[in-house]
This record gives sequence, structure tokens and C-alpha cells, in this order.
Amino acid sequence: MDNILISKSSRHSKITGNFAEHFVLYWLSKYGFECAYVDHVGIDLIANNPHTSERMGISVKARSRSEGTENDHMVIGPTLGTTKKINNACKAFGLKPYLAIVIDDKNSSKIFILSLDKFNDLHKPKKQMIWYMGKKWMSKYLKDEEIKIIEFSHSIKSWWK
Repeated sequence: MDNILISKSSRHSKITGNFAEHFVLYWLSKYGFECAYVDHVGIDLIANNPHTSERMGISVKARSRSEGTENDHMVIGPTLGTTKKINNACKAFGLKPYLAIVIDDKNSSKIFILSLDKFNDLHKPKKQMIWYMGKKWMSKYLKDEEIKIIEFSHSIKSWWK
């Protein structure tokens, strides 16, 4: 059923954000992280990492990609405003700032989890925080132990004609 065209609803951006937050929450919980959805300015999730004992404040950023845009970069937001909100929320709760970047496209969904410090070291943000998705960057992310990557492949087996 590969010939199905993606045609997003008018609320798809909002639904994508909600899905991504709960998708990351589910995945962390499945693997032993004590975590909670918090809906706070700057962070979406709080998680206790059983591997490092870190208390993580996670800002989830997500995009749903149309066909042909899978390798396009993702603008996360203005650097100063975005990092200030994340850092302020984490400081208030004694958390280490993290990003969870979720990219959904026609055949897969990827979650990238990394500290905000690692993101800043990797991409040296200027006015905008940008997550690159080309082959060169994906190869770099896969080799970096500080970036956790989960990928789900999916296909439609039956759908409306």
C-alpha cells in the first residue's frame, strides 16, 4: 500500500506535538525511566534516568514530514527564547535540560534524545536552533553515544481507497 498520499488534517501540527510527547513518555517508561508529563513552559516531560540517576527536564520538539522532505532540517525555534525557557524550567525543578526530537515521515518515526548542552556543542546555534537530517548528519548522530536514537519503521497494510 505504498501509493497512499499523506494528506494532513488542519490540526495535524497540534496532534503531532501531543503524539510526540506521549510517544517519548511511553518509550522512556517502557525502559524503566520514572517519568511524567508536565505541560510546563520550556519542558514537557520529567524523567529519572535509571542508568545515570540524572533527573531530566525534556523539551519535546516534533515534525511530521511530507514525502520528499524527510531529509530537510528542522527549525526548533529561536535560540535565546527556546533555551531560556528550557533552562529556567529545569533550574526551578533541579533538572538537567534535554531535548527529544521526533521526526515522523511516511515510513518511519525517529526519536533523538540528547542533552541541551550536547545539542549546542553539535550545532553551535546562532539565531535559530536547527536539527539537521541529511545523510551526513544522520551518520554523525549514529556514531555519537551521547545521542540516543530510536527508530520505528511502519507500513500501512490496509487503508481506504
